[in-house]
Amino acid sequence: MKKIFNIFDFNQKVDYKIEILSGLTVALALVPEAIAFALIPGFSPLTGLYAAFILCLITAIFGGRPGMISGATGAVAVVFIGLIVKLKEAIPGISPDEILHYVFATVILAGILQILAGFFRLGKFIRLVPHPVMFGFVNGLAIIIFMAQFPNFYDKISGELLSSGPLSMMLGLTALTMLIIWGFPKLTKIVPSSLVAILVVSGIVIFGGIDTMTVADTMSEGETIKGGFPPLSIPNIPVNLESFLLIFPYAAIVAGVGLIESLLTLNIIDEITDTRGRSNKECIAQGSANILSGFLSGMGGCAMIGQSLINTSSGARARLSGITAAVMLLVFIMFGSDLIEQLPMAALVGLMFMVAIGTFEWASFRTFNRMPTSDVVVMILVTLITAITHNLAVAVILGVIISALAYSWENAKRIRARKHIGENGAKYYEIYGPLFFGSTALFATKFDVQNDPKDVVIDFKESRIADMSAIEAVNKITERYAKVGKQVHLKHLSKDCVKLLSNAEAIIDINVVEDPKYKLPVDSKLLLANKS
Repeated sequence: MKKIFNIFDFNQKVDYKIEILSGLTVALALVPEAIAFALIPGFSPLTGLYAAFILCLITAIFGGRPGMISGATGAVAVVFIGLIVKLKEAIPGISPDEILHYVFATVILAGILQILAGFFRLGKFIRLVPHPVMFGFVNGLAIIIFMAQFPNFYDKISGELLSSGPLSMMLGLTALTMLIIWGFPKLTKIVPSSLVAILVVSGIVIFGGIDTMTVADTMSEGETIKGGFPPLSIPNIPVNLESFLLIFPYAAIVAGVGLIESLLTLNIIDEITDTRGRSNKECIAQGSANILSGFLSGMGGCAMIGQSLINTSSGARARLSGITAAVMLLVFIMFGSDLIEQLPMAALVGLMFMVAIGTFEWASFRTFNRMPTSDVVVMILVTLITAITHNLAVAVILGVIISALAYSWENAKRIRARKHIGENGAKYYEIYGPLFFGSTALFATKFDVQNDPKDVVIDFKESRIADMSAIEAVNKITERYAKVGKQVHLKHLSKDCVKLLSNAEAIIDINVVEDPKYKLPVDSKLLLANKS
Protein backbone atom coordinates (compact mmCIF):
# COMPACT_ATOMS: atom_id res chain seq x y z
CA MET A 1 0.00 0.00 0.00
CA LYS A 2 2.87 2.35 0.78
CA LYS A 3 4.24 1.89 -2.73
CA ILE A 4 0.88 2.93 -4.17
CA PHE A 5 0.93 6.10 -2.07
CA ASN A 6 4.49 6.78 -3.25
CA ILE A 7 3.32 6.66 -6.88
CA PHE A 8 0.95 9.55 -6.26
CA ASP A 9 3.40 11.43 -4.03
CA PHE A 10 1.07 11.20 -1.04
CA ASN A 11 4.13 10.68 1.13
CA GLN A 12 5.39 14.21 0.57
CA LYS A 13 4.00 17.69 1.01
CA VAL A 14 1.82 18.59 -1.97
CA ASP A 15 -0.07 21.83 -2.57
CA TYR A 16 -3.25 20.21 -3.90
CA LYS A 17 -4.82 23.50 -4.97
CA ILE A 18 -1.82 24.52 -7.08
CA GLU A 19 -1.50 21.01 -8.53
CA ILE A 20 -5.17 20.82 -9.56
CA LEU A 21 -5.38 24.36 -10.96
CA SER A 22 -2.10 23.92 -12.82
CA GLY A 23 -3.36 20.62 -14.25
CA LEU A 24 -6.52 22.35 -15.48
CA THR A 25 -4.42 25.03 -17.20
CA VAL A 26 -2.28 22.39 -18.87
CA ALA A 27 -5.38 20.51 -20.05
CA LEU A 28 -6.70 23.67 -21.75
CA ALA A 29 -3.32 24.21 -23.41
CA LEU A 30 -3.15 20.56 -24.55
CA VAL A 31 -6.32 20.74 -26.63
CA PRO A 32 -5.20 22.97 -29.55
CA GLU A 33 -1.71 21.44 -29.57
CA ALA A 34 -3.04 17.87 -29.78
CA ILE A 35 -5.46 18.86 -32.54
CA ALA A 36 -2.77 20.68 -34.51
CA PHE A 37 -0.28 17.82 -34.24
CA ALA A 38 -2.91 15.27 -35.34
CA LEU A 39 -3.66 17.34 -38.43
CA ILE A 40 0.02 17.41 -39.51
CA PRO A 41 -0.11 13.85 -40.96
CA GLY A 42 -3.83 14.17 -41.70
CA PHE A 43 -5.31 12.28 -38.72
CA SER A 44 -8.57 12.98 -36.90
CA PRO A 45 -8.30 15.46 -33.98
CA LEU A 46 -9.43 12.68 -31.63
CA THR A 47 -6.33 10.65 -32.59
CA GLY A 48 -4.16 13.38 -31.12
CA LEU A 49 -6.42 14.01 -28.13
CA TYR A 50 -6.53 10.32 -27.20
CA ALA A 51 -2.74 10.15 -27.42
CA ALA A 52 -2.43 13.25 -25.24
CA PHE A 53 -4.74 11.76 -22.60
CA ILE A 54 -2.98 8.39 -22.46
CA LEU A 55 0.59 9.75 -22.58
CA CYS A 56 -0.16 12.40 -19.98
CA LEU A 57 -1.85 9.98 -17.57
CA ILE A 58 0.60 7.06 -17.77
CA THR A 59 3.78 9.16 -17.56
CA ALA A 60 2.30 11.30 -14.79
CA ILE A 61 1.71 8.19 -12.66
CA PHE A 62 4.72 6.04 -13.54
CA GLY A 63 7.24 8.44 -15.12
CA GLY A 64 10.62 9.40 -13.75
CA ARG A 65 9.94 13.15 -13.56
CA PRO A 66 6.97 14.38 -11.49
CA GLY A 67 5.53 17.57 -12.96
CA MET A 68 6.59 16.80 -16.53
CA ILE A 69 3.77 16.66 -19.09
CA SER A 70 3.65 14.27 -22.07
CA GLY A 71 1.26 14.14 -25.00
CA ALA A 72 1.01 14.15 -28.78
CA THR A 73 3.93 16.13 -30.23
CA GLY A 74 4.93 17.61 -33.55
CA ALA A 75 8.31 15.85 -33.50
CA VAL A 76 6.56 12.46 -33.54
CA ALA A 77 3.75 13.55 -35.89
CA VAL A 78 6.26 14.57 -38.56
CA VAL A 79 7.66 11.01 -38.66
CA PHE A 80 4.27 9.65 -39.73
CA ILE A 81 4.31 11.79 -42.87
CA GLY A 82 7.22 9.71 -44.17
CA LEU A 83 5.53 6.49 -43.06
CA ILE A 84 2.33 7.39 -44.93
CA VAL A 85 4.28 8.15 -48.11
CA LYS A 86 6.09 4.81 -47.81
CA LEU A 87 2.82 2.94 -47.23
CA LYS A 88 1.22 4.47 -50.30
CA GLU A 89 4.22 3.44 -52.40
CA ALA A 90 4.36 -0.10 -50.99
CA ILE A 91 0.59 -0.72 -50.90
CA PRO A 92 -1.18 1.08 -53.78
CA GLY A 93 -4.79 1.95 -52.97
CA ILE A 94 -4.35 1.66 -49.21
CA SER A 95 -7.24 3.33 -47.36
CA PRO A 96 -6.95 5.93 -44.56
CA ASP A 97 -8.27 3.39 -42.03
CA GLU A 98 -5.63 0.86 -43.07
CA ILE A 99 -2.94 3.54 -42.77
CA LEU A 100 -4.09 4.24 -39.21
CA HIS A 101 -3.65 0.59 -38.30
CA TYR A 102 -0.05 0.70 -39.54
CA VAL A 103 0.47 3.90 -37.55
CA PHE A 104 -0.86 2.26 -34.38
CA ALA A 105 1.42 -0.74 -34.95
CA THR A 106 4.38 1.62 -35.40
CA VAL A 107 3.57 3.40 -32.14
CA ILE A 108 3.36 0.06 -30.29
CA LEU A 109 6.70 -1.09 -31.69
CA ALA A 110 8.27 2.27 -30.79
CA GLY A 111 6.99 1.80 -27.23
CA ILE A 112 8.61 -1.63 -27.03
CA LEU A 113 11.94 -0.13 -28.16
CA GLN A 114 11.66 2.60 -25.53
CA ILE A 115 11.01 0.05 -22.79
CA LEU A 116 14.09 -1.89 -23.93
CA ALA A 117 16.11 1.34 -23.76
CA GLY A 118 14.99 1.81 -20.17
CA PHE A 119 15.54 -1.84 -19.28
CA PHE A 120 19.13 -1.70 -20.56
CA ARG A 121 19.60 1.63 -18.74
CA LEU A 122 20.37 3.63 -21.86
CA GLY A 123 18.70 6.71 -20.43
CA LYS A 124 21.93 7.62 -18.65
CA PHE A 125 23.53 8.46 -22.00
CA ILE A 126 21.51 11.68 -22.06
CA ARG A 127 24.18 12.94 -19.65
CA LEU A 128 26.59 12.96 -22.61
CA VAL A 129 24.70 15.87 -24.14
CA PRO A 130 26.93 18.96 -23.68
CA HIS A 131 25.51 22.17 -22.23
CA PRO A 132 25.82 24.15 -25.50
CA VAL A 133 23.65 21.48 -27.16
CA MET A 134 21.12 21.86 -24.35
CA PHE A 135 21.10 25.63 -24.86
CA GLY A 136 20.61 25.18 -28.60
CA PHE A 137 17.87 22.61 -28.08
CA VAL A 138 15.94 24.85 -25.69
CA ASN A 139 16.35 27.96 -27.84
CA GLY A 140 15.30 26.06 -30.96
CA LEU A 141 12.21 24.74 -29.20
CA ALA A 142 11.32 28.24 -28.04
CA ILE A 143 11.52 29.48 -31.63
CA ILE A 144 9.37 26.55 -32.81
CA ILE A 145 6.73 27.25 -30.14
CA PHE A 146 6.76 30.96 -31.04
CA MET A 147 6.57 30.46 -34.82
CA ALA A 148 3.88 27.78 -34.51
CA GLN A 149 1.43 30.44 -33.30
CA PHE A 150 1.67 32.62 -36.42
CA PRO A 151 -0.80 30.60 -38.57
CA ASN A 152 -3.51 31.70 -36.13
CA PHE A 153 -3.17 35.22 -37.52
CA TYR A 154 -4.00 34.03 -41.05
CA ASP A 155 -7.34 33.18 -42.61
CA LYS A 156 -7.70 29.40 -42.72
CA ILE A 157 -9.51 29.36 -46.09
CA SER A 158 -7.64 31.99 -48.11
CA GLY A 159 -4.31 31.58 -46.36
CA GLU A 160 -3.93 35.37 -46.24
CA LEU A 161 -3.31 37.60 -43.25
CA LEU A 162 -6.49 38.48 -41.37
CA SER A 163 -8.10 41.77 -42.32
CA SER A 164 -7.39 44.78 -40.14
CA GLY A 165 -10.44 44.40 -37.85
CA PRO A 166 -10.08 40.70 -36.94
CA LEU A 167 -6.30 41.04 -36.85
CA SER A 168 -6.45 43.96 -34.43
CA MET A 169 -8.86 42.05 -32.20
CA MET A 170 -6.65 38.95 -32.30
CA LEU A 171 -3.54 40.97 -31.45
CA GLY A 172 -5.31 42.88 -28.70
CA LEU A 173 -6.66 39.75 -26.99
CA THR A 174 -3.26 38.05 -27.32
CA ALA A 175 -1.54 41.05 -25.76
CA LEU A 176 -4.12 41.12 -22.93
CA THR A 177 -3.46 37.43 -22.23
CA MET A 178 0.28 38.02 -22.07
CA LEU A 179 -0.19 41.06 -19.84
CA ILE A 180 -2.32 39.10 -17.36
CA ILE A 181 0.18 36.21 -17.28
CA TRP A 182 3.00 38.68 -16.65
CA GLY A 183 1.24 40.94 -14.17
CA PHE A 184 -1.08 38.71 -12.13
CA PRO A 185 1.72 37.00 -10.13
CA LYS A 186 2.71 40.45 -8.85
CA LEU A 187 -0.70 40.64 -7.16
CA THR A 188 -1.00 37.05 -5.94
CA LYS A 189 0.25 33.57 -6.70
CA ILE A 190 -2.70 31.75 -5.18
CA VAL A 191 -4.04 30.89 -8.65
CA PRO A 192 -1.86 30.21 -11.73
CA SER A 193 -1.77 33.38 -13.83
CA SER A 194 -2.05 31.42 -17.09
CA LEU A 195 -5.39 29.93 -15.98
CA VAL A 196 -6.64 33.37 -14.92
CA ALA A 197 -5.63 34.79 -18.31
CA ILE A 198 -7.46 32.06 -20.24
CA LEU A 199 -10.63 32.44 -18.13
CA VAL A 200 -10.67 36.26 -18.29
CA VAL A 201 -10.07 36.50 -22.04
CA SER A 202 -12.51 33.65 -22.75
CA GLY A 203 -15.14 35.39 -20.60
CA ILE A 204 -14.67 38.66 -22.47
CA VAL A 205 -15.04 36.92 -25.84
CA ILE A 206 -17.94 34.60 -24.97
CA PHE A 207 -20.05 36.99 -22.90
CA GLY A 208 -19.09 40.03 -24.96
CA GLY A 209 -20.10 38.34 -28.20
CA ILE A 210 -16.74 39.18 -29.80
CA ASP A 211 -16.18 37.61 -33.21
CA THR A 212 -12.69 36.10 -33.13
CA MET A 213 -11.01 32.80 -33.94
CA THR A 214 -11.84 29.93 -31.58
CA VAL A 215 -10.62 26.36 -31.10
CA ALA A 216 -13.48 25.17 -33.33
CA ASP A 217 -12.17 27.35 -36.19
CA THR A 218 -8.85 25.46 -36.21
CA MET A 219 -10.57 22.20 -37.19
CA SER A 220 -11.86 21.10 -40.58
CA GLU A 221 -15.57 21.26 -41.37
CA GLY A 222 -17.53 18.54 -39.59
CA GLU A 223 -14.69 17.69 -37.20
CA THR A 224 -15.11 17.91 -33.44
CA ILE A 225 -13.24 17.06 -30.31
CA LYS A 226 -16.33 15.36 -28.89
CA GLY A 227 -15.81 11.65 -28.30
CA GLY A 228 -15.98 8.89 -25.73
CA PHE A 229 -13.39 6.93 -23.83
CA PRO A 230 -10.51 5.94 -26.17
CA PRO A 231 -11.75 2.89 -28.10
CA LEU A 232 -9.74 -0.33 -28.27
CA SER A 233 -8.08 -0.66 -31.67
CA ILE A 234 -5.89 -3.71 -32.18
CA PRO A 235 -3.77 -3.04 -35.30
CA ASN A 236 -5.11 -5.09 -38.18
CA ILE A 237 -2.04 -5.53 -40.39
CA PRO A 238 -0.39 -8.60 -41.90
CA VAL A 239 1.82 -10.25 -39.29
CA ASN A 240 4.89 -11.02 -41.37
CA LEU A 241 8.48 -9.94 -41.94
CA GLU A 242 7.50 -7.55 -44.75
CA SER A 243 5.21 -5.54 -42.47
CA PHE A 244 7.85 -5.51 -39.72
CA LEU A 245 10.55 -4.22 -42.08
CA LEU A 246 8.13 -1.61 -43.37
CA ILE A 247 7.33 -0.05 -40.01
CA PHE A 248 10.50 -0.77 -38.03
CA PRO A 249 12.61 2.18 -39.35
CA TYR A 250 9.83 4.62 -38.49
CA ALA A 251 9.22 2.97 -35.12
CA ALA A 252 12.93 3.37 -34.34
CA ILE A 253 12.78 7.06 -35.30
CA VAL A 254 9.66 7.62 -33.19
CA ALA A 255 11.33 5.87 -30.24
CA GLY A 256 14.56 7.82 -30.64
CA VAL A 257 12.96 11.21 -31.17
CA GLY A 258 10.55 10.60 -28.30
CA LEU A 259 13.26 9.60 -25.84
CA ILE A 260 15.63 12.40 -26.80
CA GLU A 261 12.92 15.05 -26.46
CA SER A 262 11.59 13.50 -23.24
CA LEU A 263 14.96 13.11 -21.53
CA LEU A 264 16.13 16.58 -22.53
CA THR A 265 12.87 18.00 -21.19
CA LEU A 266 13.46 15.98 -18.02
CA ASN A 267 16.88 17.60 -17.64
CA ILE A 268 15.42 21.07 -18.15
CA ILE A 269 12.72 20.50 -15.52
CA ASP A 270 15.41 19.11 -13.20
CA GLU A 271 17.30 22.40 -13.46
CA ILE A 272 14.17 24.49 -12.94
CA THR A 273 12.99 22.54 -9.89
CA ASP A 274 16.49 21.84 -8.53
CA THR A 275 15.65 18.14 -8.25
CA ARG A 276 16.69 15.05 -10.18
CA GLY A 277 14.43 12.80 -12.22
CA ARG A 278 15.04 9.18 -13.16
CA SER A 279 15.80 8.87 -16.86
CA ASN A 280 15.54 5.08 -17.19
CA LYS A 281 12.22 5.02 -15.37
CA GLU A 282 10.98 7.72 -17.75
CA CYS A 283 12.05 5.59 -20.75
CA ILE A 284 9.94 2.69 -19.49
CA ALA A 285 6.98 4.95 -18.72
CA GLN A 286 7.14 6.58 -22.17
CA GLY A 287 7.31 3.16 -23.82
CA SER A 288 4.40 1.80 -21.81
CA ALA A 289 2.32 4.87 -22.60
CA ASN A 290 3.04 4.58 -26.32
CA ILE A 291 2.11 0.89 -26.35
CA LEU A 292 -1.19 1.68 -24.64
CA SER A 293 -1.72 4.62 -26.99
CA GLY A 294 -1.33 2.35 -30.02
CA PHE A 295 -3.98 -0.03 -28.64
CA LEU A 296 -6.35 2.83 -27.74
CA SER A 297 -6.47 4.74 -31.05
CA GLY A 298 -3.74 7.26 -30.19
CA MET A 299 -0.93 8.53 -32.42
CA GLY A 300 1.73 8.29 -29.72
CA GLY A 301 3.97 11.06 -28.47
CA CYS A 302 6.50 12.08 -25.84
CA ALA A 303 7.24 14.80 -23.30
CA MET A 304 6.08 18.32 -24.19
CA ILE A 305 8.43 21.07 -23.10
CA GLY A 306 5.85 23.85 -23.55
CA GLN A 307 3.18 22.26 -21.38
CA SER A 308 5.81 21.06 -18.89
CA LEU A 309 7.00 24.64 -18.48
CA ILE A 310 3.42 25.87 -18.08
CA ASN A 311 3.02 23.29 -15.33
CA THR A 312 6.23 24.06 -13.45
CA SER A 313 5.88 27.84 -13.84
CA SER A 314 2.45 27.53 -12.23
CA GLY A 315 4.12 25.96 -9.19
CA ALA A 316 3.29 22.30 -9.79
CA ARG A 317 5.93 19.86 -8.58
CA ALA A 318 4.11 16.55 -8.05
CA ARG A 319 2.38 13.89 -10.14
CA LEU A 320 -1.08 15.16 -9.26
CA SER A 321 -0.90 18.01 -11.78
CA GLY A 322 -0.24 15.64 -14.68
CA ILE A 323 -2.98 13.27 -13.54
CA THR A 324 -5.40 16.21 -13.27
CA ALA A 325 -4.46 17.42 -16.75
CA ALA A 326 -5.10 13.98 -18.25
CA VAL A 327 -8.44 13.50 -16.45
CA MET A 328 -9.65 17.00 -17.37
CA LEU A 329 -8.64 16.44 -20.98
CA LEU A 330 -10.79 13.30 -21.06
CA VAL A 331 -13.65 15.25 -19.43
CA PHE A 332 -13.34 17.88 -22.17
CA ILE A 333 -13.48 15.18 -24.85
CA MET A 334 -16.46 13.37 -23.35
CA PHE A 335 -18.55 16.15 -21.82
CA GLY A 336 -17.11 19.62 -22.41
CA SER A 337 -16.35 19.70 -26.12
CA ASP A 338 -18.89 22.44 -26.89
CA LEU A 339 -17.40 24.75 -24.26
CA ILE A 340 -13.77 24.03 -25.15
CA GLU A 341 -14.44 24.68 -28.84
CA GLN A 342 -15.58 28.21 -27.89
CA LEU A 343 -12.24 29.11 -26.27
CA PRO A 344 -10.59 31.99 -28.16
CA MET A 345 -7.35 31.05 -29.84
CA ALA A 346 -5.95 34.45 -28.83
CA ALA A 347 -5.87 33.30 -25.18
CA LEU A 348 -4.01 30.11 -26.06
CA VAL A 349 -1.69 31.93 -28.48
CA GLY A 350 -0.80 34.47 -25.78
CA LEU A 351 -0.13 31.65 -23.34
CA MET A 352 2.19 29.88 -25.80
CA PHE A 353 3.98 33.17 -26.61
CA MET A 354 4.76 33.57 -22.91
CA VAL A 355 5.90 29.95 -22.76
CA ALA A 356 8.27 30.59 -25.69
CA ILE A 357 9.65 33.71 -24.00
CA GLY A 358 10.15 31.80 -20.77
CA THR A 359 11.68 28.82 -22.54
CA PHE A 360 14.35 30.75 -24.44
CA GLU A 361 17.71 30.81 -22.64
CA TRP A 362 18.33 34.56 -22.78
CA ALA A 363 21.41 34.02 -20.63
CA SER A 364 23.00 32.21 -23.58
CA PHE A 365 23.66 35.58 -25.25
CA ARG A 366 25.90 36.60 -22.35
CA THR A 367 28.07 33.55 -22.90
CA PHE A 368 29.18 34.53 -26.41
CA ASN A 369 32.34 36.26 -25.20
CA ARG A 370 32.94 33.79 -22.38
CA MET A 371 32.44 30.38 -23.98
CA PRO A 372 34.91 28.76 -26.41
CA THR A 373 34.14 29.57 -30.03
CA SER A 374 33.37 25.91 -30.75
CA ASP A 375 30.68 25.86 -28.03
CA VAL A 376 29.07 29.03 -29.40
CA VAL A 377 29.04 27.55 -32.90
CA VAL A 378 27.46 24.31 -31.63
CA MET A 379 24.79 26.22 -29.72
CA ILE A 380 23.85 28.36 -32.74
CA LEU A 381 23.93 25.37 -35.08
CA VAL A 382 21.66 23.24 -32.88
CA THR A 383 19.27 26.19 -32.49
CA LEU A 384 19.04 26.68 -36.26
CA ILE A 385 18.68 22.98 -37.08
CA THR A 386 15.98 22.56 -34.43
CA ALA A 387 14.07 25.65 -35.55
CA ILE A 388 14.33 25.00 -39.30
CA THR A 389 13.88 21.23 -39.55
CA HIS A 390 11.84 20.60 -36.36
CA ASN A 391 13.87 17.38 -36.18
CA LEU A 392 15.04 17.46 -32.60
CA ALA A 393 16.84 14.13 -32.72
CA VAL A 394 19.00 15.12 -35.70
CA ALA A 395 19.79 18.50 -34.15
CA VAL A 396 20.89 17.00 -30.83
CA ILE A 397 22.88 14.13 -32.40
CA LEU A 398 24.71 16.51 -34.76
CA GLY A 399 25.40 18.83 -31.84
CA VAL A 400 26.88 16.00 -29.78
CA ILE A 401 29.02 14.82 -32.72
CA ILE A 402 30.35 18.31 -33.44
CA SER A 403 31.05 18.91 -29.74
CA ALA A 404 32.93 15.61 -29.55
CA LEU A 405 34.99 16.46 -32.63
CA ALA A 406 35.77 19.93 -31.26
CA TYR A 407 36.79 18.40 -27.93
CA SER A 408 39.01 15.86 -29.68
CA TRP A 409 40.63 18.57 -31.77
CA GLU A 410 41.38 20.72 -28.72
CA ASN A 411 42.81 17.79 -26.77
CA ALA A 412 44.84 16.64 -29.76
CA LYS A 413 46.86 19.86 -29.46
CA ARG A 414 47.52 19.42 -25.74
CA ILE A 415 49.98 16.53 -25.89
CA ARG A 416 53.34 17.77 -24.60
CA ALA A 417 56.72 16.30 -23.62
CA ARG A 418 59.15 17.65 -21.03
CA LYS A 419 62.65 16.48 -21.86
CA HIS A 420 65.75 16.09 -19.72
CA ILE A 421 68.83 13.88 -19.33
CA GLY A 422 68.96 11.80 -16.15
CA GLU A 423 71.97 11.18 -13.94
CA ASN A 424 72.37 7.74 -15.51
CA GLY A 425 72.60 9.32 -18.97
CA ALA A 426 69.16 8.21 -20.12
CA LYS A 427 66.88 10.65 -21.99
CA TYR A 428 63.56 11.25 -20.21
CA TYR A 429 60.33 12.24 -21.98
CA GLU A 430 57.66 13.24 -19.46
CA ILE A 431 54.40 13.13 -21.40
CA TYR A 432 51.41 15.17 -20.31
CA GLY A 433 48.06 15.43 -22.03
CA PRO A 434 45.88 12.56 -23.31
CA LEU A 435 47.32 10.18 -25.89
CA PHE A 436 44.48 9.11 -28.17
CA PHE A 437 43.70 8.87 -31.89
CA GLY A 438 43.68 12.65 -32.29
CA SER A 439 47.05 13.32 -30.66
CA THR A 440 49.15 10.43 -31.97
CA ALA A 441 50.57 12.38 -34.92
CA LEU A 442 51.78 15.20 -32.65
CA PHE A 443 53.07 12.65 -30.12
CA ALA A 444 55.33 11.08 -32.75
CA THR A 445 57.06 14.42 -33.44
CA LYS A 446 58.22 14.84 -29.84
CA PHE A 447 61.07 12.30 -30.10
CA ASP A 448 64.58 12.74 -31.49
CA VAL A 449 65.33 9.10 -32.32
CA GLN A 450 68.64 9.64 -34.11
CA ASN A 451 70.27 11.90 -31.51
CA ASP A 452 68.89 10.37 -28.32
CA PRO A 453 71.15 8.23 -26.08
CA LYS A 454 70.94 4.45 -25.94
CA ASP A 455 68.32 4.41 -23.17
CA VAL A 456 65.06 6.37 -23.42
CA VAL A 457 62.40 6.61 -20.73
CA ILE A 458 58.82 7.66 -21.65
CA ASP A 459 57.04 8.71 -18.47
CA PHE A 460 53.19 8.65 -18.57
CA LYS A 461 52.62 9.89 -15.02
CA GLU A 462 50.69 12.93 -16.32
CA SER A 463 49.20 11.20 -19.35
CA ARG A 464 47.26 8.09 -20.26
CA ILE A 465 47.05 5.71 -23.19
CA ALA A 466 43.40 5.95 -24.19
CA ASP A 467 42.77 3.77 -27.23
CA MET A 468 44.12 1.44 -29.90
CA SER A 469 45.61 4.31 -31.91
CA ALA A 470 47.60 5.35 -28.85
CA ILE A 471 48.89 1.79 -28.34
CA GLU A 472 49.97 1.67 -31.96
CA ALA A 473 51.72 5.04 -31.61
CA VAL A 474 53.69 3.77 -28.60
CA ASN A 475 54.58 0.60 -30.46
CA LYS A 476 55.82 2.53 -33.50
CA ILE A 477 58.07 4.75 -31.42
CA THR A 478 59.63 1.69 -29.72
CA GLU A 479 60.20 0.14 -33.15
CA ARG A 480 61.91 3.30 -34.40
CA TYR A 481 64.29 3.24 -31.44
CA ALA A 482 64.82 -0.51 -31.76
CA LYS A 483 65.92 -0.13 -35.38
CA VAL A 484 68.84 2.06 -34.29
CA GLY A 485 69.74 -0.21 -31.36
CA LYS A 486 68.17 1.82 -28.57
CA GLN A 487 65.88 0.78 -25.71
CA VAL A 488 62.59 2.35 -24.60
CA HIS A 489 61.15 2.09 -21.07
CA LEU A 490 57.50 2.96 -20.33
CA LYS A 491 57.00 4.28 -16.79
CA HIS A 492 54.08 5.20 -14.55
CA LEU A 493 51.35 3.61 -16.59
CA SER A 494 47.93 3.53 -14.94
CA LYS A 495 46.17 0.22 -14.45
CA ASP A 496 43.82 0.78 -17.37
CA CYS A 497 46.78 1.61 -19.64
CA VAL A 498 48.57 -1.56 -18.59
CA LYS A 499 45.43 -3.53 -19.29
CA LEU A 500 45.16 -2.04 -22.76
CA LEU A 501 48.78 -2.89 -23.49
CA SER A 502 48.47 -6.44 -22.16
CA ASN A 503 45.31 -7.02 -24.19
CA ALA A 504 47.16 -5.88 -27.30
CA GLU A 505 50.27 -7.92 -26.51
CA ALA A 506 49.53 -10.55 -29.15
CA ILE A 507 49.56 -8.07 -31.98
CA ILE A 508 51.73 -5.18 -30.78
CA ASP A 509 55.37 -5.39 -29.74
CA ILE A 510 55.92 -3.37 -26.57
CA ASN A 511 59.49 -3.51 -25.31
CA VAL A 512 59.21 -2.77 -21.60
CA VAL A 513 56.40 -1.87 -19.21
CA GLU A 514 57.64 -0.56 -15.84
CA ASP A 515 55.92 0.70 -12.69
CA PRO A 516 52.36 -0.40 -13.50
CA LYS A 517 51.32 0.56 -9.92
CA TYR A 518 53.20 3.86 -9.78
CA LYS A 519 56.06 2.35 -7.68
CA LEU A 520 59.59 3.42 -8.46
CA PRO A 521 62.15 0.64 -9.13
CA VAL A 522 64.20 -0.41 -6.12
CA ASP A 523 67.25 -0.86 -8.29
CA SER A 524 68.45 2.44 -9.68
CA LYS A 525 69.76 0.70 -12.76
CA LEU A 526 67.51 0.79 -15.81
CA LEU A 527 66.01 -2.56 -16.74
CA LEU A 528 66.82 -3.31 -20.32
CA ALA A 529 64.69 -5.95 -21.96
CA ASN A 530 63.04 -7.03 -25.14
CA LYS A 531 59.91 -9.06 -25.58
CA SER A 532 61.99 -11.31 -27.74
